[in-house]
Amino acid sequence: MTREIIIAPSILAADFARLGEEIAAIDAAGADWIHCDVMDGHFVPNISFGAEIIKAIRPMTKKIFDVHLMIAPVDPYLEAFAKSGADVIAVHAEAGPHLDRSLQAIRALGKKAGVSLCPSTPESAIEYVLDRLDLVLVMTVNPGFGGQSFLGSQLEKIARIRNMIGERPIRLEVDGGVTRDNATAIAAAGADTLVAGSAVFRGNNSADYAANIAAIRTAAEAGLVPKRHDSSAQPVRAGERVLVR
Repeated sequence: MTREIIIAPSILAADFARLGEEIAAIDAAGADWIHCDVMDGHFVPNISFGAEIIKAIRPMTKKIFDVHLMIAPVDPYLEAFAKSGADVIAVHAEAGPHLDRSLQAIRALGKKAGVSLCPSTPESAIEYVLDRLDLVLVMTVNPGFGGQSFLGSQLEKIARIRNMIGERPIRLEVDGGVTRDNATAIAAAGADTLVAGSAVFRGNNSADYAANIAAIRTAAEAGLVPKRHDSSAQPVRAGERVLVR
């Protein structure tokens, strides 16, 4: 089936002094998902926000909350993030000893399950949990800070993961240094879900954000490679939100 591009602005790049307004602005600007980067100062060298902040901003939009947990240990906090309003919860393959158990726990909480891979982590880390996944998140910077430059070495990994996914209904997400300038190559490698922080929140208002989102989407769509299979298959549209609920 043909997938549409999903753009998921990362609120890590938003103005935290007016976070609610920023979320309303990217909602109006055409964001498909809202990406929430949770950092603990332990697994990554920074602290961002936790479940209570996500709970507080959840009423600001009906868009999917794509929660990326850069925390370790992660299992004790899954329930709190599920209750806070997360729709998709991604954990790091490197953050705990029992990845399969963590994914089972996420799904038992009624949420979609994702795995994130750091740049140095090979795709083989997800080989035996693919059938428990709704999303694979490839980090194209080292996690912990926004505003870093895209690591081109990850394009080959993205392509290999796309081949691993095959026909499974798994979103392939990329996070880190995504811009209008590299979105075409990222989509051509096989990604269909793009997280962008600084590249979206450049400007002062929803109109600026809308232009930024549109530019990234247009560039990504230019890189889409149609999958070879039954031509009668119907496209999966971002607005249908087939991944959640």
